[in-house]
Amino acid sequence: MKKIINIVLPCIMVCFASCTDDFIDLTPPASITDDVYYNEAEHFLTGSNRFYTNLMGWGDQGIFSDHGSDLIGYEEGSGMQEYARGETLAPVDDDYYTDTYVAIRDINLLLDRAETYNGEGSIVEYVAASKMHRAWQYFFLLQRYGGVPLVTRPLDVDSEELYNARNSRYEVTAQIIADLDDAIAGLPNETSIGSEDKGKFSKEAAMAFKAEVLLHEATWMKYVGTTTDGDGTSTGAGSAGYDASNITPYLQEVVTLTQSVMNSGTFELWDYNDVLNNLSSNFLFNLEDGGSNPGGLDKATNKEFILYGKYDFTFRQANTLVSHVYAGRTKPSRKMMDLFLCSDGLPINQSPLFQGYTETQDEYQNRDYRLTAYFTDVASLGVIPQTGDYVLDGGTNYGYDNSKFMSWNWGTADAYRATETESYDIPLLRLAEVYLMYAEALYELNGSLTDTEMDASINLIKARAGLPPISNAFLTTNNMDIGEEIRRERAIELFAEGASRFADLRRWGVAEDVLGEAVYGAVVEGTVYESDPSLFTGDYNYGTESTVVGNGDTRECLVIQPASTRNFSRDNYLFPLPTSQTGLNEALLQNPGY
Repeated sequence: MKKIINIVLPCIMVCFASCTDDFIDLTPPASITDDVYYNEAEHFLTGSNRFYTNLMGWGDQGIFSDHGSDLIGYEEGSGMQEYARGETLAPVDDDYYTDTYVAIRDINLLLDRAETYNGEGSIVEYVAASKMHRAWQYFFLLQRYGGVPLVTRPLDVDSEELYNARNSRYEVTAQIIADLDDAIAGLPNETSIGSEDKGKFSKEAAMAFKAEVLLHEATWMKYVGTTTDGDGTSTGAGSAGYDASNITPYLQEVVTLTQSVMNSGTFELWDYNDVLNNLSSNFLFNLEDGGSNPGGLDKATNKEFILYGKYDFTFRQANTLVSHVYAGRTKPSRKMMDLFLCSDGLPINQSPLFQGYTETQDEYQNRDYRLTAYFTDVASLGVIPQTGDYVLDGGTNYGYDNSKFMSWNWGTADAYRATETESYDIPLLRLAEVYLMYAEALYELNGSLTDTEMDASINLIKARAGLPPISNAFLTTNNMDIGEEIRRERAIELFAEGASRFADLRRWGVAEDVLGEAVYGAVVEGTVYESDPSLFTGDYNYGTESTVVGNGDTRECLVIQPASTRNFSRDNYLFPLPTSQTGLNEALLQNPGY
């Protein structure tokens, strides 16, 4: 019974420094129990505040940062790298399962007490925030495991629901939608949230999050269908409630919700390229105070983050290796480098501006600003590496650096933050993603976008990246597809954010194909790495291999992971449930393939 008790026992703890006094004022401390705590409006405020630390944080970067995806040029033997190779086995315990249910239990307790609250002061906003927190937690479970047991009241050790079967993903989705509708109705607009409370949920954040849920599930039903559900009697959660007719209304509501957020006038893309030497797409992600970037910009300038985890150097530092890990484990793959368009808006296999791969600096020329914003050395950010700067000497040196999510000048005497002390906010949903959701939903509905729709969404993101706008005439002339361009923008703009790449590949039904491909590093054939032995030792586990690179040539490239080691399958779309839970409840069936 131990593990079930761990899931359902209450978790009343102090997580926000600003809330400490609320707990200290309660006397006697030993009397803070489930039965007596939620009897004042202030208790509901404190309780709902506490739930924010259950959101994804810097300590979750192992699953947050797309480690091991096709866009990451790094190889090591654990975690998400193993997942991407199809090597995941059912674990005995999984904190992402048990801790999420602990959080849900705590949320359910507040919501249960709210139903009978008749004290002074309104608790509408706190209940609405708690509904959104519960929706967040269930969407995390849904993306990771598919259908899971739905629990919407606080349970005790003898509650019969502890032995329930799993609900299907469609039943879980319905509960998430219901909670988000309540959240949207009860949360304040972003403009009504004071500066001291920034980071709390707004009505617009709930709308954007609902759009994300609906887009995820609409495309999952369209491209994956019921193939990962199991039959619900011997494996998996089953397909109860599946209704393909929901696809179109879900997508239509995504358009409506994203338009509401886009047209609210509340959020804007963070574009300070004029004072940051076209590096806005780097410094957006490491904003602290004015010393965190050369433009003297602080968090107050950021109106792009809609939903985010709040950090502060005094009260809540990362307390985990952030810059260090992003430096090592999110270096780009050959595929990622080749995705960036040239400054004329064309792919590198079509643009006359692409300079090739011969010298190290060549492929950086005339490209999307984000290439140098993300993938130059953080100690000389934006400075294109020159021939001789990289020596391919084995290990994890595959020819490229990453600087996204790294503190300015990290690793130098002028570093703004030492690793583990970083205190920039972690983005969970931002305006750029809302634009991309809007564009994708329209494409899935209509197979196209009008020029006006492109100008209202994807072209705004392209403008910050120094790219010209696209139009239907441009796409036709250059034999380009708007659906492919939307997916390209998601890959580039959301690189290493929110496990977005793994989520996208799965909901599009292409993960087994894409993650089954070899992962490559620098081009060697016909480059300085071939002509100058001092720049390439050849000391790599998998050596080089001939492949078609981004400009259409066939070249020998460094092999980071060969296709023979990557065996991701449809069964890997969902993670396995921990066996400590399936062993305690025979009705809790394991996902197919495990």
